[in-house]
Amino acid sequence: MERFLLQTAQLSKRYGKHYAVNRVEMKVRERTIYGLLGPNGAGKSTILKLIAGLIRPTEGEILFEGRPWKRSDLGRIGALIETPALYGNLTARENLKVHTTLLGLPDQRIDEVLEVVDLTDTGKKKVSRFSLGMKQRLGIAIALLKTPKLLILDEPTNGLDPIGIQELRRLIRAFPEQGMTVILSSHVLSEVEQIADDIGIISEGKLLHQEKIRPGDDLESVFFEVVGRGKDGGRRHA
Repeated sequence: MERFLLQTAQLSKRYGKHYAVNRVEMKVRERTIYGLLGPNGAGKSTILKLIAGLIRPTEGEILFEGRPWKRSDLGRIGALIETPALYGNLTARENLKVHTTLLGLPDQRIDEVLEVVDLTDTGKKKVSRFSLGMKQRLGIAIALLKTPKLLILDEPTNGLDPIGIQELRRLIRAFPEQGMTVILSSHVLSEVEQIADDIGIISEGKLLHQEKIRPGDDLESVFFEVVGRGKDGGRRHA
């Protein structure tokens, strides 16, 4: 029997009369990578912010490990949503030290997460001199400090060069083997195809399709069919 780390039931977020997220029913399997795919402005970031506890839902609920989500679950959720908040005048280690102090975590976690994201050799280099890919990896390191069961990444490869994308992809692919579940959003179909185990397609605030990715699947055709049908009010779950 499949175990779901996270599920949403009729999850909605409304701003005035506009639904940014409209009755979303997500099912995220434990120790997998779930790719949330959709055009810009589809509602991907809003869903991730709801799961990460950054905003409150208008309606519906979130289930974490089979029970209603509580504020205390935030200790088991790591998130990198939008640009990581980093201190440019500090080193990678010093940035992490700020967070371990706030979280009351031992300094050994700094060395552990730096090793995971391959930033152990940055020494006294200030973060302002890091490449965009290095900054993204440091943002992920901060999200990993609490040893989360769920890691949320919003468009993690945005703006990265091909080498940065490849490094980040390799890093993310290893997380399920370490006991983590990952939800990542993207508007780049090929990126999700190469990294995710499951896919959810969102358009205009509605989750229109979700399924396991199987070898040989033509995700491009599925994506355009689903998004096109979604504009006509269609809905499908596989």
